[in-house]
Amino acid sequence: MTTSKLEARLARAAEVIRLEADTLSRLEASLDGRFSEAVDLILEGAGQVVVTGMGKAGLVGQKISATLASTGTPSFYLHPAEALHGDLGRLRPGDVVLALSNSGETAEVNAIVPVARKIGAQVIAMTGKPASTLGKLADTVLEIGDIEEACPHKLAPTASTSAMLALGDALAMVVLSERAFTREDYALFHPSGSLGRRLMQVREVMRQGEELPLVDQDARIDSVLITMTHTPGRPGAALVTDGDGKLVGIFTDGHVRRMLEAGDLTHLHAPVREFMGAEPKTIGPDALIEEAQRLLQEFHIDQVPVLDEDGRAVGLLDVQDLLDIRI
Repeated sequence: MTTSKLEARLARAAEVIRLEADTLSRLEASLDGRFSEAVDLILEGAGQVVVTGMGKAGLVGQKISATLASTGTPSFYLHPAEALHGDLGRLRPGDVVLALSNSGETAEVNAIVPVARKIGAQVIAMTGKPASTLGKLADTVLEIGDIEEACPHKLAPTASTSAMLALGDALAMVVLSERAFTREDYALFHPSGSLGRRLMQVREVMRQGEELPLVDQDARIDSVLITMTHTPGRPGAALVTDGDGKLVGIFTDGHVRRMLEAGDLTHLHAPVREFMGAEPKTIGPDALIEEAQRLLQEFHIDQVPVLDEDGRAVGLLDVQDLLDIRI
């Protein structure tokens, strides 16, 4: 490839990016009270947000619907052509229809809006032409403005779909904020993703029950080693408790190695309290896995005891447990 051809390609690509960036800058400046009205319609709606649009606008609508659904606002995408052949039956009173059309004159979209209103849904139009048929049919309008497409023929939806996508994201994120949607809520809807796994609670992963190696502070070290060996999963630690079941320390494989290096095996008959690690780092069962991960990494430890609000050991989280859930 010649240098001139490479430069021409890069220049054209930069022009497209610059044009779309300028479009988004103008979009930010055009936000007004109609955006707030759209937010209120969604927050006050008793049903779902039904997103619709044809062609490229429809593809953007699918993404907006997916973002809403994953952030606490029930939503689905309704193809307008299919809607005209029976899928309008999916609509219910209290739904909010978000209809996307740059021109506001997409026949299939405009045909379903009056029926949606008759069913009892309210309508938000996202369009570049608020005075269009769609704009006039809607309860409120999210205006993307008069947009110059990045296509050299000024035809293919490019800058307009970028504007729709950005405005849809803005709508979803404002609604998310006002719903007080939390990181834990997000994790509930994303159990298989890496982010969702990090937002799991410690109680969902920790070792407990018969997998929890608990020993009394007066137990001999040799018996503690037997407990560690016979505990299912063979954890590399035992949690040392007092007579009330409260954690007083932790005894790990590292303590064993240091004892062996000292060469005095009589220590194996000593009470574990004399060699345990006192005041270990701990975590609560309701803490997030990402917090436990940070604790293990920051202090270079392989296990962290899990304590209830009374200081009693209710679980053990091992670094291997994080690897098992691909963290």
